[in-house]
Amino acid sequence: MTRTSLHIALITETFAPQVNGVAHTLSRLSDGLRGLGHRVEVVRPRQVEEREEPGRDLLLCRGWPLPGYPQLQWGQSSMHKLLRRWRRDRPDVLYIATEGPLGFSALRAARRLKITVVSGFHTNFQQYSTLYGLSLLTRWVTHYLRWFHNRTRMTLVPSGSQRVLLQGRGFERLEMLARGVDSQLFNPARRSHELRRQWGLQDGDLALLYVGRLAAEKNLGLLPRTLAAVHARYPGRRLRLLVVGDGPQRSWLQQQLPDALFCGTLRDEALATHYASADVFVFPSLTETFGNVVLEAQASGLGVVAYDSAAAAQHIRHGHTGAVALPGDEEDFIEAVNWLLEDDEALRRVRLNARHHATRQGWAAIVKRFESHLRSACQANGAAQWPVTPGSSEPHG
Repeated sequence: MTRTSLHIALITETFAPQVNGVAHTLSRLSDGLRGLGHRVEVVRPRQVEEREEPGRDLLLCRGWPLPGYPQLQWGQSSMHKLLRRWRRDRPDVLYIATEGPLGFSALRAARRLKITVVSGFHTNFQQYSTLYGLSLLTRWVTHYLRWFHNRTRMTLVPSGSQRVLLQGRGFERLEMLARGVDSQLFNPARRSHELRRQWGLQDGDLALLYVGRLAAEKNLGLLPRTLAAVHARYPGRRLRLLVVGDGPQRSWLQQQLPDALFCGTLRDEALATHYASADVFVFPSLTETFGNVVLEAQASGLGVVAYDSAAAAQHIRHGHTGAVALPGDEEDFIEAVNWLLEDDEALRRVRLNARHHATRQGWAAIVKRFESHLRSACQANGAAQWPVTPGSSEPHG
């Protein structure tokens, strides 16, 4: 029996070819759904200097530059534009991935038209407000995010730790949707000895790697302290830190790490080659909802050190597929790095185990799980149109 295809509208502030975990995940999910025969309509802001024209499955809205990321646009409220479009061509279900003005207007339009809405919790904005000196807003941001997600049929979260955190803050109808990795792209076979020579490394030297945004929410102040501790523990060992990515803290981090090599933003094969040519991946972030880079590093055959939350909690077994530290314990994080470096054979074993584990984390099963969640939400919407949470009227302002 043939299953009916769905018309899915995906609303997001960020999408490929932008380089970040949310854009990558949404690109994988939308491509996967199209491969299953569904129609996916993307609604997003037009980005700076973008020439792509809107069409049947792409709606571009106006946006504002995002502070600290001038190349990205924060979508403006577009409720009337969405109402006009969806009255002509009604989706079966919306997936709202970001909770800004564009996502808010999509939620309001969907409620007016009684279209099923599923949301995704992709970014811990309530933690960002504290990190950027706006701690007084943290409570309001948490209240808004809870209100927003509790007005949707379900909210998809990428990790068990994220689900527990949000449940404790009153978020309802949470379902899991994990992340995957392309283990053909991220592959130890891409290791380049020529690239390592360009990094100034010889046989037996070690390359430590960080990949991600260079911003306050990534806890990057721990990288200089970790490197100093490693040099103190192993004074005769030659190693180099590679930093892949860009962001508002790049200049500051370059001052803190004058001997590190900053590679900028990399994509596709170039990124995969840098992963595979390193040895140890260090990821000090404490704000991840998941952290795709953890799986990418494992698939590339690296020994990964991260805090025991999000992707690391799901995919690293300490001492077997990587090393984890107690969240927020800097000494424990540094000790985990030192543990990986003190025994070449242990590091080799961890890297092999990490690769083996990551090859079993493909995207196909995750896309099918996403499809199942969307169908389930559509079916539930036939029985009761909208979830109603006590005291959940729209926030003012």
